[in-house]
Amino acid sequence: MTAQLSHRLLATASAAVLAVAVAAAPVPGHAQTADAVLTTYADIAHAIYSDSLATALVLRSAVQDLVDNPSPVTLAAARTAWRAARAPYQQSEAYRFGNVIVDDWEGRVNAWPLDEGLIDYVDAGAYGYESDENVLYTANVIANPTLTFGGRTVDASTITPELLADELQEADNIEANVATGYHAIEFLLWGQDLNGTGPGAGDRPYTDFDTADCTGGNCDRRAQYLLVATDLLISDLEEMVANWAEDGAARAALTDGGETAGISTIVMGLGSLSYGELAGERMQLGLLLHDPEEEHDCFADNTHFSHFYDQAGMQAVYSGRYVGIDGREVAGPSLSDLVAAADPALDGRIHDLLDETSRRMAYMVAVAEGGYAYDQMIGQGADAGNATVQAAIDALIAQAGAFEEVVAALELDVGGFEGSDSLDNPGAVFE
Repeated sequence: MTAQLSHRLLATASAAVLAVAVAAAPVPGHAQTADAVLTTYADIAHAIYSDSLATALVLRSAVQDLVDNPSPVTLAAARTAWRAARAPYQQSEAYRFGNVIVDDWEGRVNAWPLDEGLIDYVDAGAYGYESDENVLYTANVIANPTLTFGGRTVDASTITPELLADELQEADNIEANVATGYHAIEFLLWGQDLNGTGPGAGDRPYTDFDTADCTGGNCDRRAQYLLVATDLLISDLEEMVANWAEDGAARAALTDGGETAGISTIVMGLGSLSYGELAGERMQLGLLLHDPEEEHDCFADNTHFSHFYDQAGMQAVYSGRYVGIDGREVAGPSLSDLVAAADPALDGRIHDLLDETSRRMAYMVAVAEGGYAYDQMIGQGADAGNATVQAAIDALIAQAGAFEEVVAALELDVGGFEGSDSLDNPGAVFE
């Protein structure tokens, strides 16, 4: 890496860090009551999911344009809209762990990794011909009007919301059978990334949606699948927006167990996302295996942004301040206020750790946007890239450790954060 390129990447990273720091700066002078903190937490959830819905509606319009007028321009616009839709949604993931309503729902919209051969054609040389564990590994519902599994035949002649959500999502109780959500849409827009740990993302041609000049076969069904999957994403997000409204089920569940239980939920979400989910399953595992299939947004090469916005969401939750896609601010009493009242030094250290993780994430974004994608960074022998990813992992682990200290400082009952073999028992990853 040349010095000139390094300076340019660091400048980009600095700008990204500044944006997150401004959005997550602590708000002084708020009352330090648990009830008020829970209200802010729920208000931020409602704002984040509302932004996720708004950007999904823009994606739906772009997808319709692609289907109606397939071209390089409309395909690029749909891909841009998908990327934009990921930014607010990823910030919601701090709400997953501890909020049962969110965690039970999350698999509909963000399940990964997926066996994409369930959905559409794949390059068998890169993907594989069969799976002993999954009979739907190469079912290709877009090409096949009937599917047989679980001792029954399923009519797939018309691609409907019920077919995708009720019949195919986690069919045969296999989590890799992902038929709905952001990643199913991502695969349809980009196709397989056949580049391994080399440069380049998926490169599906726009003509895969062009019924007049069809490539890939079944362009009408592929277009219908894309529209239905996007409609399902919108309806799922509408449900979660309602769950965090003033009279919503998720907001009510947060306070039903009492204030201490509600604060424990906040800390559980921050600690589990920091440690087991993001540092472990989404980052350390792929780095240990040097496997591009273990990156989160693997078709679009958007993983660096997904990780970055996970961290931005954690900062927003801890600091009690979120800035929406239209610049509006939702802010109020925060977990930071409670920690500062109990242990000011710990609160200051957590802000420092959050900022440090954000800096390392932003540098990773800058490297990726500079032309060295996340799947290249985790490749075998990519020492500089490996180090960039490992630095972000180490920062996440450190902030998770500080959240463990919050449990003691506030006398909470969390029961332990989510773990990951990649962190806790790395040898098991290779067994």
